[in-house]
Amino acid sequence: MNLVGDSRPKGEEQQGKPMLVLLVGPPGSGKSTFCEEVMRLSTRPWVRICQDNIANGKAGSKAQCLKSAATALNDGKSVFIDRCNMDREQRAEFVKLGSSKVVVHALVLDLPARLCISRSVKRTGHEGNLQGGKAAAVVNRMLQNKEFPKLSEGFSRITFCQNESDVQAALNTYRALGPSDTLSEGVFGQKNSDAKVQLGIMKFFKKTGSSESDNAGSVANNVLDSASLKNAEKKNSCSEGPVSFSDNAVTVLNEKKDQMVGMNSNAASLSDAPTLAFPSISTSDFQFDHEKATDIIIEKVEEFLGRIGNARLVLVDLTHRSKILSLVKEKASKRNIDSNKFFTFVGDITRLYSQGGLRCNVIANAANWRLKPGGGGVNAAIFSAAGPALEVATKEQANSLLPGSALVVPLPSISPLFIQEEVTHVIHVVGPNMNPQRPNCLKNDYLTGCKILSDAYASLFEGFASIVRKLPKGSIENLGSKQFEIQAHCQNAPRNSEQKIKRDNAHEYDRTKKYKGSHTETGDDNSDAIVGKINLGSEKFDRSTTKAWGSWAQALYEIARQPQKHKDVVLDMSDNVVVLNDLYPKAQKHLLVLARYEGLDQLADVRQEHLQLLKTMHAVGLKWAETFMHEDASLIFRLGYHSAPSMRQLHLHVISQDFDSKQLKNKKHWNSFTTAFFRDSVDVMKEVSSHGKARLEDDDKLMSMELRCHRCSSAHPNIPRLKSHIANCRAPFPANLLQNGRLVSSAMPALMRSEKGSYPSVALL
Repeated sequence: MNLVGDSRPKGEEQQGKPMLVLLVGPPGSGKSTFCEEVMRLSTRPWVRICQDNIANGKAGSKAQCLKSAATALNDGKSVFIDRCNMDREQRAEFVKLGSSKVVVHALVLDLPARLCISRSVKRTGHEGNLQGGKAAAVVNRMLQNKEFPKLSEGFSRITFCQNESDVQAALNTYRALGPSDTLSEGVFGQKNSDAKVQLGIMKFFKKTGSSESDNAGSVANNVLDSASLKNAEKKNSCSEGPVSFSDNAVTVLNEKKDQMVGMNSNAASLSDAPTLAFPSISTSDFQFDHEKATDIIIEKVEEFLGRIGNARLVLVDLTHRSKILSLVKEKASKRNIDSNKFFTFVGDITRLYSQGGLRCNVIANAANWRLKPGGGGVNAAIFSAAGPALEVATKEQANSLLPGSALVVPLPSISPLFIQEEVTHVIHVVGPNMNPQRPNCLKNDYLTGCKILSDAYASLFEGFASIVRKLPKGSIENLGSKQFEIQAHCQNAPRNSEQKIKRDNAHEYDRTKKYKGSHTETGDDNSDAIVGKINLGSEKFDRSTTKAWGSWAQALYEIARQPQKHKDVVLDMSDNVVVLNDLYPKAQKHLLVLARYEGLDQLADVRQEHLQLLKTMHAVGLKWAETFMHEDASLIFRLGYHSAPSMRQLHLHVISQDFDSKQLKNKKHWNSFTTAFFRDSVDVMKEVSSHGKARLEDDDKLMSMELRCHRCSSAHPNIPRLKSHIANCRAPFPANLLQNGRLVSSAMPALMRSEKGSYPSVALL
């Protein structure tokens, strides 16, 4: 294959240029892992050059790296430069190795600081002995002085990875390269070139706010202030080579090192599978026998692993001295339980991501039967960390819970657990009690107790399985971590807008079953002025059928719910719809028409009873298209929906076909509007009318298609070339778009309408 196309005749021998790929990122960003993963599966000959082991397995010099890279390139091999390469000066000499026969790429692993720090502090046996407290200090210093690469330095391609999904996409790209394959030139994945430096280690420690973190920060301060750090910085200005620190590592953080069943911390943090973190339900304050509890945990884990797809179960406890963790780890190993799907982890269940780099979108709470805060232990910690929103959300569903039962509670996006830890659901579960100081003591009746505990874990795992089953094809992104592949509409919001959206649009928990007559927790008497008028008909809000969305993806939902609070962006509103400009338009004119119906999050939720709403949305879209075409008669519009939108709340795109926009930056942007992933409104209405629902297309396959002109279907290697072409292309549109009114133009006869008399007087091509 040739990733940018090849015009040479089939059968002719082809030889691609060697590639020199500079990895750019601090310790702990995953550079070595990336190289190893590519080299393990790629058919292209790769050489990894690492300064930490360049001298016969020991640390060497930059000059040795340059010499080895030049030799490998001359031999026709492609090369990974596995150094930090955090500033232009450090990269310059390597870039000079590029020529007409060698292409030079940069791969920037700009992952969250806290993740890099967590990995670096916890790892052992590092090639350059950069681990523990000294690693934290070096990561902090590098992040404060990083300088992103630019094409002007001499790179032909720069790829930015700012989250785990980006890393996986880059892995797939480089692993797929054969000996003769090439890649498109340009900059890919950079969300915001003006983004501020990431949070350093000292700010990170302060932000956690725990006594353990404060202690760790104090040790890190000692490291930062030591003369040995200054010497180390000179020696390791951008290398991960050995640092001559005294071995006073951050012992508190090392104590929090995870205890996994056959896994390391990197493997856990790199995975983006839906994950349930749960404590031992009855072995602490409830004094249940550890051996019996362990047997039940292993039994239920084995039973449910096959029912949750690629999802993971994680047993969590606060200390590495935990008896229950040791027993579970031992028994899981003997039973050969898949360590990628079940493992143990040491840490605070309310801070698994911020402190341990383990992303768990669902956590379990060992609750009391009243479902109230307090009582100490896990229950008190979770209610405290989640804030009042969890208690309100819990009361919406139940006031009490019987032993052996579980209750799934979607976590409101105003909750600190949602915002800071990306937890989207809390599952309350009540187990058996053997403590005479607590209610409902079973007085050592283990026959009853084991039955209750078995039912409790079964209910817990079934609750998690019900969440996983409702996810669209994908992973944890769909549950709330998609904010680490942050894109405003259509995957392109700048990375730093993630936090802004979280702050500005975190919504109060909806305390009613539908919008109509709802009262928000803010007590704003005027909040119902418009919301209360929404015509919901028989629409019900069934929380069990909705997809869980990340807080960043709630922006459109919030606007539809209370448009009067967003007058700065709303162009028009009625009882049924809201109209606004797309925040990141992909063409000269790009509008969104939002449905104001609760429970209609995306096209997949639409059924036949929503047909009239679809017609209303289409009519409104046509009205606005007509307005724009009165201003510029050359405009041509298309109205449609994305098969799998990135933002919550059903919305119709009204987009001009010039695609003249600086916000159209990558293949996903283009393919989301020019392939079958974009479902024309007229087709959706017809399908819903005939079959009760609309057809949805596979986004993974369509998003990776090559770039082709939407008019003449010619292929282009990159977005700049494509934009240059479409600015001048005057070829007729494809026949399928010229049928059934899929295109809208002021130049066509007004009689050509898909439903006579039902739309404004604008022509449909």
